[in-house]
Amino acid sequence: MRRGERRGPSGPLGKAALEEQQQQQQPNGGGSPPDPAERDPPGLRRSTESEVFDDGTNTFFWRAHTLTVLFSLTCALGYVTLLEETPQDTAYNTKRGIVASILVFLCFGVTQAKDGPFSRPHPAYWRFWLCVSVVYELFLIFILFQTVQDGRQFMKYIDPHLGVPLPERDYGGNCLIYDPGNATDPFHNIWDKLDGFVPAHFFGWYLKTLMIRDWWMCMIISVMFEFLEYSLEHQLPNFSECWWDHWIMDVILCNGLGIYCGMKTLSWLSLKTYKWQGLWNIPTYKGKMKRIVFQFTPYSWVKFEWKPASSLRRWLAVCGIIFVFLLAELNTFYLKFVLWMPPEHYLVLLRLVFFVNVGGVAMREIYDFMDDPKFHKKLGQQAWLVAAITATEFLIVVKYDPYTLTLSLPFYITQCWILGIILVLTWTAWRFFIRDITLRYKEIRRQKQEHKYERDKCLSNGDGHSSILDEQNGNKLRERKL
Repeated sequence: MRRGERRGPSGPLGKAALEEQQQQQQPNGGGSPPDPAERDPPGLRRSTESEVFDDGTNTFFWRAHTLTVLFSLTCALGYVTLLEETPQDTAYNTKRGIVASILVFLCFGVTQAKDGPFSRPHPAYWRFWLCVSVVYELFLIFILFQTVQDGRQFMKYIDPHLGVPLPERDYGGNCLIYDPGNATDPFHNIWDKLDGFVPAHFFGWYLKTLMIRDWWMCMIISVMFEFLEYSLEHQLPNFSECWWDHWIMDVILCNGLGIYCGMKTLSWLSLKTYKWQGLWNIPTYKGKMKRIVFQFTPYSWVKFEWKPASSLRRWLAVCGIIFVFLLAELNTFYLKFVLWMPPEHYLVLLRLVFFVNVGGVAMREIYDFMDDPKFHKKLGQQAWLVAAITATEFLIVVKYDPYTLTLSLPFYITQCWILGIILVLTWTAWRFFIRDITLRYKEIRRQKQEHKYERDKCLSNGDGHSSILDEQNGNKLRERKL
């Protein structure tokens, strides 16, 4: 969202607001046409979108600085070329050349890339993650085109400790909550399961709730992933957990508490007043500090109303979102399995941080594409990249270890999944096809009965003519013409 748009009538108008008024008053004036977002008056704001008051202050912090970045980048490259002696280490020069190329691309993207739906703490921050998405997708494609052995050994260029097979940790085994055989600590099984992944589950689902902004979708994804762990524990020992680890520690405590805290945060954000002033326009130091803290909160707020049962298009879109979410979760485990990365490696953590930053933007772009297809005629750039990254990660898993993925499911698990798929397809057919046909038939039958009643009433009066019938016939004739 651009600065100075969608302001309330009571807010003071700054320079950006005055320029917007002049553009609206002179639609045929010179210059390029205004941005579509700037043409929307406050009255056309969606009912789920909060009202924003902004004085339009445009400080040094908000300027593009394209020339400054270009000058700094040129000076850095000139220093490396003219004043620094090039080492004779080919591997080192290759690494440094790749890193320098990535940094140049990031500098270009941060200053020149298209803005997304988020503008806080700064649009350049989200442009940076957009460019990181491009770099990560290109890296995945490079890995995809390597042989399995070369791809795993290539990871040694990033970290020399990688490229070595690692054993998977089994979280199952002894599932007794109270172990009477261990007199020293009968609850040792619980303490063994309390590792660093417990707070990671909580914070992960807290942030996912802020992305999805819907309690039902979050709970469905949380429960579905536990079913996937049950179904795939014969492929990855890491999925083998105790029943109370699945449903009590994960679903209820970690995931459930994270979703609850996320929903409370969403409630606060939906009730918050979004009134923005320039830092130098605030007289008190307390107000300035509060303004700095609020810089890391959203510029405005849109409440997501997914309404999956409202139409077949939205139902399929919500099912697709849930599918991609679950696939991205599974990729986390399968990627580190096929690329031989330990769970605590910093690359695994960086991938999670990456998805936290790009996931929120992607979900907002998907919701805008679903909620207002006339204005958002194509899928957003970040959503497109996230979908491509998820698909590419899955293809790497398929290529690097097809044997593990093709291990057949146990018979009872296959039966459960077939039953679940049949139930979903049956409900879809009933809700969007059979039910609609039935309601349409009932409506046509009711209209025929009303028409017959009016005709019989006219004939009983002996005139055989009615103004009501004339009006109905006239309406039908007009409908045929249209």
